Amino acid sequence: MNRRWKGAAAALLTTLTLTMPALGAEVAVNGNTLPSQQAWVEEGTSYITLRAFAACTPYELSWDGRYARLTSQGLDLSARPGELYITVNGRALYVEGGVRAVEGKTVLPLRVLARATGARLSWDGASATALLATEGAAPASASYHEEDLYWLSRVISAESRGEPLLGQIAVGNVVLNRVSSKEFPNTIKAVVFDTKHGVQFEPTSNGTIYDTPTESAVLAAKLCLEGAEVVGDCLYFYAPALSAGRWIVNNRTYYTTIGCHKFYR
Repeated sequence: MNRRWKGAAAALLTTLTLTMPALGAEVAVNGNTLPSQQAWVEEGTSYITLRAFAACTPYELSWDGRYARLTSQGLDLSARPGELYITVNGRALYVEGGVRAVEGKTVLPLRVLARATGARLSWDGASATALLATEGAAPASASYHEEDLYWLSRVISAESRGEPLLGQIAVGNVVLNRVSSKEFPNTIKAVVFDTKHGVQFEPTSNGTIYDTPTESAVLAAKLCLEGAEVVGDCLYFYAPALSAGRWIVNNRTYYTTIGCHKFYR
């Protein structure tokens, strides 16, 4: 994992993000314009029920009481209302705001479905329509290396065990932001074990960095490596209950607090 990763991920997310007016906008899947009860545009983001998506595509939809599942054509996608992610063929993709349920139907942003399935998403300004096409679509494989997942999941687990998933993603974001910054080394492992200005992550000193990571930490690491971002360009964090964080407080700009950690740019 090096600095090129972040630029590539950002470019992908930009490509899949539609900025469009909600008023009068429509959604069409494989040439079928859907009624507003099935798909709509809200605050610049297009949404669709999985039931409507399945009806317009070759994918089959099922429900086991907890998860909605789309299968067929090499795809195995699971989504649970309320969760911050979906799983796709072993990958984990972040859903900003979480998977939604509207009138008993599971709802996802079109850009998330496009990324998950490999479908083409575009915007027709003349007709104010978001267009999704699945012909020839094939879900992509994870593009990160196992070594990156290994170290990122371990530092997330050691630094934020017991934190909510959003907080664990935030810790992973700090590590990846450092990889992208010229102030720090350019690989995940090197950032984790960086000692240029002293030990950066205490788990490398007390040995907990080598503990088996929790399932939630592995999930958070996958989400981060797939482009999930929740703390912008933050490079630092600390837990007030464990440290005064004087240098960070005096020298960096506060961004937000998630769980027990404060994050700084």
